[in-house]
Amino acid sequence: MRYLFSTGLIAAISAGISLLRGSREQPITWRALLSWLSWGITMALAVGAVVDMNRERRGVLVDADSPQSVKKAKKAQRLQFRSQKALADTQDHAKDARR
Repeated sequence: MRYLFSTGLIAAISAGISLLRGSREQPITWRALLSWLSWGITMALAVGAVVDMNRERRGVLVDADSPQSVKKAKKAQRLQFRSQKALADTQDHAKDARR
């Protein structure tokens, strides 16, 4: 349910409603077709972002081109740095205990 209220989806739906109202009584031209195509691409990107957020939250791998994968890579890098630091601290503590 939380994904239904993402800003990308809300923006795409409101743009679609606005486009529908504006083109209701207008003749179909190439500009109108391009507008609908643009809206379709926007909607597809918004749905894809929601799918990636859902996958990331469940721990499933997301595609490398997703913004969610960047967040996951940074998180993994921080965890690796912390574990290396904890290991180094433990080794230093063990050296001090031997002296």
